[in-house]
Order: sequence, then C-alpha cells, then structure tokens
Amino acid sequence: MVKKLAARAVHPSIVEDRPDIDAVDVIDRALTIELVRVTERAAVAAARLRGRGDERAADEAAVSAMRRELDRLPVCGTVVIGEGESDEAPLLWIGEQVGTGQGPRVDIALDPLEGATLCAKAQPNAIAVLALAEAGSLLKAPNVYMDKIAIGPGYPPGTVRLDRAPAENLASLAAAKGVEVSQLTACILDRPRHLRLIDAVRAAGAAIRLITDGDVAGVIHTTDPEETGIDIYLGVGGAPEGVLAAAALRCTGGQMQARLLLDQPESRRLAAAVGIKDFSKIYDLSEMARGDVLFAATGVTDGGLLSGVRFGRRGVTTETLVMRSSTGTTRRIRAEHAQTEKFHLD
Repeated sequence: MVKKLAARAVHPSIVEDRPDIDAVDVIDRALTIELVRVTERAAVAAARLRGRGDERAADEAAVSAMRRELDRLPVCGTVVIGEGESDEAPLLWIGEQVGTGQGPRVDIALDPLEGATLCAKAQPNAIAVLALAEAGSLLKAPNVYMDKIAIGPGYPPGTVRLDRAPAENLASLAAAKGVEVSQLTACILDRPRHLRLIDAVRAAGAAIRLITDGDVAGVIHTTDPEETGIDIYLGVGGAPEGVLAAAALRCTGGQMQARLLLDQPESRRLAAAVGIKDFSKIYDLSEMARGDVLFAATGVTDGGLLSGVRFGRRGVTTETLVMRSSTGTTRRIRAEHAQTEKFHLD
C-alpha cells in the first residue's frame, strides 16, 4: 500500500487558546492513522453497493466493516454518537464499548455511511466518518433534529449567531470577509421545512447550494470556501451529524452554534435520557466537541470534499481527510491498496 500525504497546518490566527495542548500525550498521535483504517474499511464496504439502490444494505455493510475495525483500535472506547439506542441497532449502538480495551478512555462519534441515499443513488458526498476525543469531551446528543449555523476559520468571534435572522448573519459574515452579501453562498438541506429559510437567504441577496443529504460534509465545506464555494451552513439536520460536524470544525477552526429541537414528548425523553436538562440551550462549538479531538472521513462517492472509492485492476484507491485539534493539522491521504484481502468479510 502506498500512501500519499498532504499536510496542512492551520494558520495560528484561527487556533484558539487551547488548554487541551497539555492533553496531546493522552491520545497517542499514532491513533490518527488507525482512524484512517477504520473509515477506509467502512467506505470500501459501502462503495461495493454504490448505485445499487439499496440504502439499507449499503449502510449495514459499512456498519459491519467499521465495527470489525474498531475492535482492533487500541482504546477503551464508548460510542456516544452511533447507530441508535441499544434496542434499535445490533452494532455500534450508543453506549457500546469498542476497542481492544487497552489504551486511553475515549468518546467515539461515528456514522459509517453518512449519506446512505447518496451512496444508493451514486450521488456526490457520501462519506464514512468517525471522531474520537477524550472521555467526556463529545456532546451526547440524542437522535433528534438540531438547528445549526456554521462558518469556517478566520473570522472574529461571534460573526454568526443562531439567534439572529439569516439576513443579519449574512451581512455580518460579508462584512467580516470584506465582500457584498451577493458574493456569499449558503449550504442548506433541500427539505420542505427550509422553505422560509431559503426565501430569507435569497431575499438577503446570497446564493444557495441545496444538498439532498450529507450535512456533515456540508458543514465541513465551509472551512475552505475558496475551494468548495460554500461560505456558511444553515438549517436543521440531525443532532448526531451536528456533533460529528462540530468535531471537524474543532480541528480546523471555525464557528458553529446549534440548538436541539425538542418540541415533542419523545424528543424530550431522549434528551433527558442522555442527561440534557436545558431544552432551549444554544451550544457553542466548544460545548459540542472539547479537548483533543481526532476526526477522519473517507469518501464513498465522489464529491467536493473527497474523491470516492476506486476499484481497479491493481487494487482499491481511497481518499481520507484526517484532522487533529491539538495540533491544528489536516492531512489528506490518498491510499492505494494493492492487497485487497483486508477489505473482504472475515
């Protein structure tokens, strides 16, 4: 296997004062490459079912592959964002213990196939994603909806806020960038619930890129607007995906706020079950992902963030984004796997 590495150190101006710098030794730096192996396995398993129209089969394949590889991870891990409650998911359920049991105690947030519909239809931006942090560092978000706003690094604190109108946030971001609002593009999930938001953003003068699924990738796109064309992420998506996106932003810099939508008795029950008491709280980035955070995402289908899995005569090619908050480093790893047996089922 040949790995081609491209490392990008985040500019010091976007790296906050971090008490977690002293925690660098708690999580071994070698875990970064271990995480890559985990998301690679899940991505390849899902990609074998790419374009087949079967979301469930693709998701199950990714879950099984990720679970097997997590068994080899040298950590005492607890799944805090996973496939559902223990009575809903046979593997990678919330609270499940993973890893070898030897190593640091860590929280793990994961989505073996973020964008199952995208994979089933062979559409862009399906990814396998995983975040890891010291125990107690990731928000234990229930499987409910979450209202989110996110921008990339390099802007003054408080540039955007969830409790402001879309037009106010767009004007503030445009001023911080030194451009007109008409030069901004917002990423929004294409859902009926967002009709008013879409109208408000367009009325303010900004463009919109609508996505059908995959809001983790949507948030990450804000970290490099010159490359992706996305300046801001707005709207309601899944709370688990919100925590995963926050983990990525924690590594790269950026701003994010979110609020759980707990307007139904069942959603409030789920929130209370994971210890949430303030049902109207707006969470900042540091409250969703604290301390030393590792994040990895491997492309399943081609997209603006990552290239998808390639199957060829000489083997399998994958592309993975791997990041760490304590060092502010992003690596893009293109791996050529000549020995493909490791991707086969045990």
